[in-house]
Amino acid sequence: MTAASVAALGLVAGQSTAANAAVACDVTYTANSWTSSPGQGGFTANITLKNTGDPISSWSLAFDYPTTTQKYTPSGWGANWSQSGTRVTGTNMPYNGSLATGASVSVGFNGTWSGTNPDPTAFSVNGTSCGGTNPTTPSVVTSASAVAVNEGGTATFTARLSSAPSSNVTVTTVRTSGDTDLTVSSGGSLTFTPSNWNTAQTVTLAAAQDSDTTAGTASFSVSGTGVTGATVSATEVDDDATVEQSLVVTPTSVTVPEGSTGTFTVRLAAQPSSGVTVTTTAGSGDSDLTVSSGASLSFTTSNWNTPQTVTLAAAQDSDSAAGSRTFTVASSGLTSRTVTATEADDDGGPAPAHVENPYSGATGYVNPNWSSRAAAEPGGSAVANVSTAVWMDRTAAIAGASGAMGLREHLDEAVRQDVANGSTPLTIQVVIYNLPNRDCSALASNGELRISENGFNRYKTEYIDPIAAILRESTYANLRIVTIIEPDSLPNLVTNLDRFADCREANGTGGYRDGVRYALNQLHAITNVYTYIDAAHHAWLGWDSNFQPSVNLFYETVAGTTAGVDSVDGFIVNTANYSASTEPYFTINSTVNGTSVRQSKWVDWNYYVDEQSFALALRTALIAKGFRSGLGMLIDTSRNGWGGSARPSGPSTSTNVDQFVDQSRTDRRIHAGNWCNQSGAGLGARPTAAPASGLDAYVWIKPPGESDGASTDIPNDEGKRFDRMCDPTYPGNELNGNNPSGALADAPLSGQWFSAQFRQLLQNAYPPIN
Repeated sequence: MTAASVAALGLVAGQSTAANAAVACDVTYTANSWTSSPGQGGFTANITLKNTGDPISSWSLAFDYPTTTQKYTPSGWGANWSQSGTRVTGTNMPYNGSLATGASVSVGFNGTWSGTNPDPTAFSVNGTSCGGTNPTTPSVVTSASAVAVNEGGTATFTARLSSAPSSNVTVTTVRTSGDTDLTVSSGGSLTFTPSNWNTAQTVTLAAAQDSDTTAGTASFSVSGTGVTGATVSATEVDDDATVEQSLVVTPTSVTVPEGSTGTFTVRLAAQPSSGVTVTTTAGSGDSDLTVSSGASLSFTTSNWNTPQTVTLAAAQDSDSAAGSRTFTVASSGLTSRTVTATEADDDGGPAPAHVENPYSGATGYVNPNWSSRAAAEPGGSAVANVSTAVWMDRTAAIAGASGAMGLREHLDEAVRQDVANGSTPLTIQVVIYNLPNRDCSALASNGELRISENGFNRYKTEYIDPIAAILRESTYANLRIVTIIEPDSLPNLVTNLDRFADCREANGTGGYRDGVRYALNQLHAITNVYTYIDAAHHAWLGWDSNFQPSVNLFYETVAGTTAGVDSVDGFIVNTANYSASTEPYFTINSTVNGTSVRQSKWVDWNYYVDEQSFALALRTALIAKGFRSGLGMLIDTSRNGWGGSARPSGPSTSTNVDQFVDQSRTDRRIHAGNWCNQSGAGLGARPTAAPASGLDAYVWIKPPGESDGASTDIPNDEGKRFDRMCDPTYPGNELNGNNPSGALADAPLSGQWFSAQFRQLLQNAYPPIN
């Protein structure tokens, strides 16, 4: 389950082999179909044209649909589209006509069909054929490439084919290697026909109960004769040991007064089998900062969980510089930890400190751009001074674009607000959101950078480096700058690799892992900058098949940074989404007439019903994996209040589990996977520091009133495409259970002001706004 919009089916046209041809090409055509009524429906076609011949300055792409009932609607992007009979033609836009050898361009459109919707089989560019196409070999498409199976329990994934086979195909799932405790429980043999090939069928894996403490793994082949198979990896979630051995260091940033000392503590995460020695050594930085005591600590099988103290000292000097130095906490065989010490100079210099919770005791930055729009709406002045995040959603946003303030202007305004605030610190939130292949499973918020077009290097040099250079300026040293790292990035690598080519590309070199690591390395090094990684939401990662793989991916990615797991202050959930923070009238443990709410259509076997339970469970799992014990969590509550007349006043009395959940839940969306401009939503809890143990804050990261995406196709130069999940007439797809999108009509491009949405959010706020 994800905030994605469509599932794609693939067909690749072959490359021309004509010697010395001026024009040669590869064309990838992917289309999803939906049925609006029996025998007819619509589709979204996505086409990638790659120039494999000589450079061209303009192009005209043409192909024929196999039936006369496949129609361009019209509504498209990236090209000037037209249709005559079965022939569809797309010519380049002014900005994408030039294609160097090896360069690609992605275009597409929406259409309708009746009867059937077969893929086109031949393409031409500038009148030259792109080459003949071989008969398509169906591929096995699985809902997940990795599955977590609770020891003594089961987990499922689904399989279908990418295209219709010529005759019946039997797909079998067998273990090919790994732990024999992991087996196929049911669905080991599935039959797909030319009629049901696109209907997902379920395979159930089981993990036997055992007494060992090993989280076994196994690979399962999902294949058959005449199809391209897939591999699913299964990991046993062992119930005999959940904590991996690691060093637990608290805190990882220490302020040491000049001429005095500061401390941090060290313990082990799990009981060792024998004694463990932990050392602390000084690294680069101000030599006035040294280890005063605790340079070598001994832990035994008895005292492993008792924190021991390391004392750092700052020598008295006559300069006014607030020096800093890194210290490495290490033990043989374990991942080392880094502690950054900052001298609090007593000679008049600034002394920025990195605190455990940047929201504690601080006020929030009020964005003048958003505040003025909110105040101009009826009743909007009641929330116009609430702190919201500043989104750096493209390179131009750094300097300021379309009349909006740039990053330095926002920081200068934050300094002004901080001065007016007296001695109370001020927190400003900045969303880092411009990875190449950004939002690889959706269309409304696609970005400007492509991995295949030097995107990673551009992300570093044109985007992250300029941001980091501004943030480290001494003028802003007293601000607490919270950075929200790349919403919807890493979660896509868990759930959408099999569905979207952009996600598969983002899973490799120069993709999401490398981009997030680079951002963390540059931003964590700035003392007053705090880093929180986006962790999607419970209705995306809350299933057992997604939860532990996400924990593993987060750890793998962050552990690969210069400072390891210490390079993050925490994680954020529900960014720009609508999931309720807490469901007051039922929990995941509730039952109705003996039936668990997990079996309801709304919960759909998820392990969580709201964001707070998901966030805290994720925090526990991340710390067990090796993240520091002080890890903080944020929940975006900007649009998850769900108040108004539709909000239930108490639990349902129904004895039917589906009716009970539907009548009891405060989240009034049609489906928990719906994400775009949701009708009926309301403002959620106002930003609050430390609302519960383990939570650093409730925050408003998505500025209320800014659109999630356009409800119709709107040409633009921001790389944002029309996503049917933003269309109120869209009947849905397999990712949202083929339910209506629930989106508001007349929405502008993502990020633009949407007055009707803001007024509805204000009206339906919970807690209510007077």
